[in-house]
Amino acid sequence: MHACGHISRRKQKISARRRSRAKSLYMMEKVVLNIIRTLPFESGVENFLFPRIYPPGRGRKRKVFRSLYFEHSTMRFSFLQDWAPSLLPGILLLSFSSGSPPGVEAFPAPVEPPLAARDSSNSSSPVSLLIDQDFPDPSIIQDVDGTWYAFATASGIQNIQAAKASTPSGPWTHLSQDILPGTGAWTSNYSSWAPDVRMVAKGRYVMYYSGQLGNETAYHCIGTAVSTSILGPYTPAPTPFACPLEQGGAIDPAGYYDVSTGRRYVLYKVDGNSVGSGGYCNNGVAPFAPTPIMLQEVSVDDGVTKIGDVVEVLDRNQTADGPLVEAPDLFRVEAANGTATYVLLYSNHCFDSPGYTVSYAMASSVNGPYTRSPAGALIESGDWNLTAPGGATAVDGEGYMVFHANCVRGRCMYGAPFGMEDAAVVVVGG
Repeated sequence: MHACGHISRRKQKISARRRSRAKSLYMMEKVVLNIIRTLPFESGVENFLFPRIYPPGRGRKRKVFRSLYFEHSTMRFSFLQDWAPSLLPGILLLSFSSGSPPGVEAFPAPVEPPLAARDSSNSSSPVSLLIDQDFPDPSIIQDVDGTWYAFATASGIQNIQAAKASTPSGPWTHLSQDILPGTGAWTSNYSSWAPDVRMVAKGRYVMYYSGQLGNETAYHCIGTAVSTSILGPYTPAPTPFACPLEQGGAIDPAGYYDVSTGRRYVLYKVDGNSVGSGGYCNNGVAPFAPTPIMLQEVSVDDGVTKIGDVVEVLDRNQTADGPLVEAPDLFRVEAANGTATYVLLYSNHCFDSPGYTVSYAMASSVNGPYTRSPAGALIESGDWNLTAPGGATAVDGEGYMVFHANCVRGRCMYGAPFGMEDAAVVVVGG
């Protein structure tokens, strides 16, 4: 008993040291990466030092992956620990010549009119650059005082990013505080993705987000957190809201309140490509893994308590979507004759490829079935000089959407007005 207890305590100490080492790596990586993203040649440096690695599945292949991932992490840690301190002055010098690194509080951006405002006043494009820094997977909401807030995936030293504006089209001000300082006991407390905030009652806000598992860091699951203020701090639930780990986990949550029925829902993607067989976005080689978008009804009062079974509303189509569908968002439009249509925004293909799009499907019922638009993507690479647009969120009742697309500093937030034309969703002015 004593020997076993000694071994157990020793394993716990080793595990704690590994977690501490991994967290140190991650924090240094975030700072260096955000500085690198300000450089003209950032993409090559970033892809060399920080390539994205997807786990091939479970069992023997998973063990091989863990070994390779550990070796790659060791290489990165060695670079950051041994070389970054001596290279950092030069990197910072180059960074200052091309702009301040996003999300790093020590190097605030210069005070000047927002770039989006200058662009929109001198261009006929319906698409506006709203936040000129890394702000991926944006969501947007209006608070009771009329102020608009946007939230985005982790960048720099913030678990969740936030920004505010007086109108959806800006100008937007990026905020320095981390509104989710702790992501939950079940998470690694970093690498949080795609937040979505909803007000479920006056003075009560719920954030849905994708949290990295603490004991399986290759996977994410859906978390919830609550606050009495829209800017938090949010208190996370002790367990995930949805975590189909055998199917790859879950990401990209989005809340939806159906004003016609008074019912509330949460959408999310089952992250099947994280357990795919390799290739394009880790799901380009047969057998292909499903990546369904799910719809879960929740309590209208708290936005968290589940009601009934989860429903699949859309899955990937090999021809139309490639390896995946993800980033769901739902809104409802009503025709003059009273006919209602539910519109499901989603992205397909791989987020870091030019094939990534803002696409949509429609249904007459919130539960589907949803039919893809025969016109294809709503916004795709090449439209208005965009590259890899995706992760769109529609602004309730405003005929406006925000989304991200590639930019010098990562994935910036853009916006565009939209409407219905001949039973199709279109970008207004496009």
